[in-house]
Amino acid sequence: MIARTIPALRRAMDSLRAKKATTALVPTMGALHDGHVSLVRLAKRRARRVIVSIFVNPTQFAPTEDFGSYPRTWKADVARLANEDVDLIWNPDVKTMYPDGFATKILTEGPAIAGLEDRFRPHFFAGVATVVGKLFTQVRPDFAIFGEKDFQQLRVVTRMAVDLDLGVKVIGSRTVRERDGLAMSSRNVYLSPDQRRAAPELYRAMQASVQALRAGEEIAAAMAEGAALVTGAGFALDYFELRHAETLAPVTSVKDGPMRILVAARIGATRLIDNIAVRA
Repeated sequence: MIARTIPALRRAMDSLRAKKATTALVPTMGALHDGHVSLVRLAKRRARRVIVSIFVNPTQFAPTEDFGSYPRTWKADVARLANEDVDLIWNPDVKTMYPDGFATKILTEGPAIAGLEDRFRPHFFAGVATVVGKLFTQVRPDFAIFGEKDFQQLRVVTRMAVDLDLGVKVIGSRTVRERDGLAMSSRNVYLSPDQRRAAPELYRAMQASVQALRAGEEIAAAMAEGAALVTGAGFALDYFELRHAETLAPVTSVKDGPMRILVAARIGATRLIDNIAVRA
């Protein structure tokens, strides 16, 4: 079942909630890959009814970014979701999400101003928070499933849902990787063959820093080692940071609590992000 208007969505959701069935939403921008499928399968384990939204959100793209060229694979996406037996695809157009006169944004602080993605894409989280807030109020799911690859986004959305009493439990799902370690992403299709061969160095660099931290190296030295591997592989580095896994605040000691290494870097015209947990 596919809904494209708010009235159609409400009718569909009323039907899906019959007998008080639990619902889970998987928000996507389409161009679905196995990572998205893993989100759908987690949603099916958490709820009786699963809704997948497909909407390429213009408000999270800067004018210099790839909104116009972002991969759009509608027929393949629908086929994938049919194979996963999802209950509903919510596929609004831009006018439905942002009708004439639309004048509201959700502005977030906390993890949204951690000096990571927000430092390089200052427009991004207002766009994400606004569209996700709309999706939550439109669908009113019990659960929402987000991938951990976009880790700062996961933290921002989780905080927003709690702060605004939206009644949605946000659940993070582990990053799905290619066999060589590259995190699955819709933007991987932009990579040339040579860039694709270099791209797994992001993951290897994070692993190297984790190993150095576990071996007792100072944080600065361990992180510099990983950053050097990224730049040595041909990337232009935006950030390679060790942060608290809950607050995203900088850490000064491996005893500061659960930690995460987060990286963003460009190779050619493609910008990739990734992260891994640091476990003692």
